[in-house]
Amino acid sequence: MAIPGLKKPDHIGFTVPNLDEAIAFFREHFDFELAYEFGPFASDDDWMKDHLNVNPRAEITKIAVMNANGINLEIFEYSDSVERSKTAPNNADIGGHHLAFYVEDMDAAVAYLKDQSITVLGNATTMTEGPTAGESWVYFMAPWGMQLELVSYPNGKAYANKAHANRASVALFDPR
Repeated sequence: MAIPGLKKPDHIGFTVPNLDEAIAFFREHFDFELAYEFGPFASDDDWMKDHLNVNPRAEITKIAVMNANGINLEIFEYSDSVERSKTAPNNADIGGHHLAFYVEDMDAAVAYLKDQSITVLGNATTMTEGPTAGESWVYFMAPWGMQLELVSYPNGKAYANKAHANRASVALFDPR
């Protein structure tokens, strides 16, 4: 049984070291628009620990909320007022994550990233077998070390065709 009244995801939230840099990055390269900013937030009691699972003396300098094509980002910047990790987790770490963006032309998108001096990890991988056959993907890095991904499947993924349809129990959201 799901949470009563559950509808759809609302946003993806993450922390960056420089909010202005993150806003500019998502605006310039992914057409995100800034909806609003707010903050700061801090507390003299345990509110930050009890509500956000961070050091009770942590301070959120500012929060920005951005939107592009139906996805909302809630981006946090914390002050350096308390000790905290300043490295992004990689995919193998607990809490590791990435954001993936669908593109129509993988080669053109990768060329754009490289032209913008954005670090691309390896070459695009094209899946030729299994449920993701027909998909190509490549990881790249945001300036602050967060992993991001480009993905493309202009002719769909194998899981959705008749040969795989009997094994697929859920139809995935398709950004095409």
